Amino acid sequence: MARAFLFVLDSFGIGGAPDAAAYGDEGADTLGHIAEFCAAGAGDRAGLREGPLSLPNMSELGLMHIARSASGRFPAGMSVPEKVYGIYGAATEISRGKDTPSGHWEIAGTPVSFDWGYFPTEGDAFPSEFIETLCREADVPGILGNCHASGTEIIARLGEEHIRTGKPICYTSSDSVFQVAAHEVHFGLDRLFAFCGLARGLLDPYNIGRVIARPFIGQSTSSFQRTGNRRDFSVLPPEPTLLDRLIEQGRRVHAVGKIGDIFAHQGISRVIKANGNEALMDASLSAIDEAEDGDLVFTNFVDFDMIYGHRRDVPGYAAALEAFDARLPEVHKKLKPGDLVVLTADHGCDPTWRGTDHTRERVPVIAYGPGIRSRSIGVRRSYADIGESIARHLGIAAGPHGRSFL
Repeated sequence: MARAFLFVLDSFGIGGAPDAAAYGDEGADTLGHIAEFCAAGAGDRAGLREGPLSLPNMSELGLMHIARSASGRFPAGMSVPEKVYGIYGAATEISRGKDTPSGHWEIAGTPVSFDWGYFPTEGDAFPSEFIETLCREADVPGILGNCHASGTEIIARLGEEHIRTGKPICYTSSDSVFQVAAHEVHFGLDRLFAFCGLARGLLDPYNIGRVIARPFIGQSTSSFQRTGNRRDFSVLPPEPTLLDRLIEQGRRVHAVGKIGDIFAHQGISRVIKANGNEALMDASLSAIDEAEDGDLVFTNFVDFDMIYGHRRDVPGYAAALEAFDARLPEVHKKLKPGDLVVLTADHGCDPTWRGTDHTRERVPVIAYGPGIRSRSIGVRRSYADIGESIARHLGIAAGPHGRSFL
């Protein structure tokens, strides 16, 4: 039996990107800085966690050695095991941008060689003709926001006005993205999705990568909170990915979390939704039980990025990593001969860095399974090597961009 389980720890970068300076991120290191803060006591939070960052399972799979290969040093305060199990290395992103679609598509063997469209940081973020057409076709009285913003901040600032006026809150970031926050009850979830669907079509000429629906609940600034009903409306990858190639060969791709949205539901056999890392792990374990010979289970663990990285929450990020690490033995117990597990990330989001956006970093590559020989694969030139390694493991033809490390 040959099955593959690909887990993306969204934003778990390890520093060392050779082109980080071009993105204003020279020195960013998500793992390294979280470890440094925890070792200094700045990662403590009463009732949540305390002390140095502890990731014993991933460390035994090579994480400490991966970090050193990417950034030149072991993470501060963390234990370095004497023996490492499995395949371990780092990967450098060659796609343009540092956003979710670029990272995931490259992981799946399809790097992004074109430039995304972005919105200006000064003045109104969005073209007036686009907003006028969108509001007319969606039958809304206008929009709020029209700027670069943090999602939680702009909902707190404009949420009450949104409820009062019926105008959706529209904002962006340094990524190629158009985000829409609206109240699940007062505006309506289906109406929000329809609004975002209209925006997706209207934004294609601007080459914007994603439109994201950000629903929230609550009745006032003090009680507003985003819900798990987020939906991403992505453009299609520029060419067939690993997922498409698997489907063509009659295999099944089990997309857990937001994977289906990221790939515009192309190359997907089954979508499994779950809210939060714990639920995503539960869903992944169930998918492992159900996966058949030749199948891929592909999961995005979004909390690292959405809840902790963008909000610059070091203790929260550290606790989430430790919680994920503690559940890896549950994955180990479900593996059968011929299975392959790959742990990686799509970009960084250093919670100690300035601003609230992603950071350009290398990512870890950990691969293991019954009978897989432990070895270092060094620093790979592209995330696409991950997808091509899975392709080889599952017995399908190689793609044009990456090179298998198996």
